[in-house]
Amino acid sequence: MTRVVVPATPLGPLPEAWRHCVGTGRLNLALRADYRESLAMVQRDIGFRHIRGHGLLSDDMGVLRPWSVGDRSGLRHSFTYVDQVHDAFLALGIKPFVELGFMPSALASGDDTVFWWKGNITPPSSWSGWTDLVTTLVRHLVDRYGIDEVRQWPIEVWNEPNLVQFWKDADQDAYLRLYEVTARAIKDVDASLQVGGPAISPGADEWWQPFADFVTGRDVPCDFLSVHAYASGPAQHVPFGSYQTLKPPQDLLDQFATPRRLLAGNPLADLPVHVTEFNTSYCPDNPIHDTAYNAAYLAPVMVGGGDHVDSFSYWTFSDVFEEAWIPTSFFHGGFGLLTHRQVPKPTYHLFAFLARMGRHVLARGDDHLVCVDDGGRVTVLAWQPVGGTDGAPADERHELRLSVPVGGVAGAADDGDGPATAFVVRERVNENEGNAFAAWRELGRPFSPTERQVDVLRDLARPSSAHAAYPVVAGRVSLDLSLARHEVTFVEVTPVVETFHEGLDDRRLLGVDDDRLVADPPGTGRAVALLSGARAHVDVGDPALPTPRTPDDGPAG
Repeated sequence: MTRVVVPATPLGPLPEAWRHCVGTGRLNLALRADYRESLAMVQRDIGFRHIRGHGLLSDDMGVLRPWSVGDRSGLRHSFTYVDQVHDAFLALGIKPFVELGFMPSALASGDDTVFWWKGNITPPSSWSGWTDLVTTLVRHLVDRYGIDEVRQWPIEVWNEPNLVQFWKDADQDAYLRLYEVTARAIKDVDASLQVGGPAISPGADEWWQPFADFVTGRDVPCDFLSVHAYASGPAQHVPFGSYQTLKPPQDLLDQFATPRRLLAGNPLADLPVHVTEFNTSYCPDNPIHDTAYNAAYLAPVMVGGGDHVDSFSYWTFSDVFEEAWIPTSFFHGGFGLLTHRQVPKPTYHLFAFLARMGRHVLARGDDHLVCVDDGGRVTVLAWQPVGGTDGAPADERHELRLSVPVGGVAGAADDGDGPATAFVVRERVNENEGNAFAAWRELGRPFSPTERQVDVLRDLARPSSAHAAYPVVAGRVSLDLSLARHEVTFVEVTPVVETFHEGLDDRRLLGVDDDRLVADPPGTGRAVALLSGARAHVDVGDPALPTPRTPDDGPAG
């Protein structure tokens, strides 16, 4: 197997399109304590920039309240819950990506709804009433949070109007009118506010040209394009669940690239493109979301998606989500990166690993991403490639051999002599490690785990980790990564700065016999690392760590 020699000169910055936005269940859920606890954890470990969800204008947010007293009646705009939700988001360091929908029943032209919480999907009964609602809402947000803040909040008009489930009869003409009325109302508040659409689902490419023709032909404001992407086939339903086929991961990247490809030559082609929903499956009860396979599948999408779009928003951050009614089981195939009670799924760790990558890209491949930060810390994200339903089954192991620069990385801090050793830490998530879903199945798949069982699941959801000191030879460390089935792994390589400890002598400690750092030779001021062979204290065959090799080693395997 050929060793990949990672260059020491960065290729460019690591794109952050993957963390620009994340999806959420309907916004009313943000009033719940467990929702906020989950979002706080996500922001601590990952740090998304924006959050997008349905139902900002639905009845459970109380934005439009009819009243009647005697022979008098009217409507009041109320933002009590809107304020609480947005205050909570901003307090957790995340900005809204505003989706305008669904229709308040007091303004709806019909009774058609979606989801068990009944989001109304009909056009407004009064276009002037809709304009007034949008104008009043946006002015309120500007008054409360300031124009400089709200200018950073993209405002998307509706959700998947090409589907009859989300827009009455999927009436394209009615949607285009809604878009125009809404966009002009927003710009009347402030011309610099961002507005866009059409937020269409996969398989609706025939909407792009009419939307572009309408917007450009009527000079309708449009600051960005939005679209959704899923890789799954038709749902095969079972009680409280569904299964689907999966296209290869490249299909998601192809979907990301579609708007600009179809609109080439049109003025809209140069606009930012936001994928405001993406995942493997579009069903909120497909167990694929809970698996290590899901993480391995999405790894190349996360790494490559920024080549095609300005953002792509994972749907969703938490299983606190109720579109298909209230979940009946702890693991139930929910969209979330987290279960209820904040147990991370394998895909959560994929995002958390990416959040810890260095700022500058050194190398990208079909199974790896290598980055470096300004201080010389080198990070590796590696995964076992998987191919979807028709792809070859994943092997039990996937091998990756890398030669990474240490200390001499262009742009890194240079304090003179290069390091003699590097501290290497590896974290792993696969079918057996860092996999709470696998542990839950072994527990007997309890619908409602006990407190102790939830604690166990949280513990077992942590990635496994191992560490070792590696020799740096000619400014490089050689890593042999053996990945288990459906594994995503994170490796951190940090140059070691040796420190003198007066009188230190590890040989006087009982049980120290592993040839690691043992003593400071008198008067040298430098520690001596005694390495036995290629590695000091971890067996070469241990699959938890990459096997170090010197640059002049011959091909392995």
